[in-house]
Amino acid sequence: MDKIIGYMLTCTTYGTWLQGDKRGYVKNGKILSQNNFLLQSNLKEMKYPAAKFNAEHRAVVHQAILDKAKEIRHQIYAIAVYSNHVHIVAEHINESIEKVVSFYKNAARLALRSNGFNGKIWTKGFDKRFCFNQNELEKKIKYVKGH
Repeated sequence: MDKIIGYMLTCTTYGTWLQGDKRGYVKNGKILSQNNFLLQSNLKEMKYPAAKFNAEHRAVVHQAILDKAKEIRHQIYAIAVYSNHVHIVAEHINESIEKVVSFYKNAARLALRSNGFNGKIWTKGFDKRFCFNQNELEKKIKYVKGH
């Protein structure tokens, strides 16, 4: 098996991209198509309003993630923060990917809270795309920078 040299992480904000969504959704690493029944069921189950970042929130999240990356000595090659999701392309390190994502989500959550953002912020889980060579890594970087 090839060695992982990096990965692209995607974290979505709470309630903004539910299972069943018309854009499709990811479950267990598979992209699934729209399912209106599932979407309506998930909408009914929401306990908090959907979390959307404005320009100030996006800047806070961006900086919090970069600060945490510096603290844990994790090289981030590209980052993009949008109103409803975050993309990060980073080097592979000897830390579980789940723990790395937890570091970033928590850092962003704490920074947002200290800037007055209330409510639930992140969906459970995240999407990951592994890069096994420089070409794959460069494609992910290009995607995030141009997204």
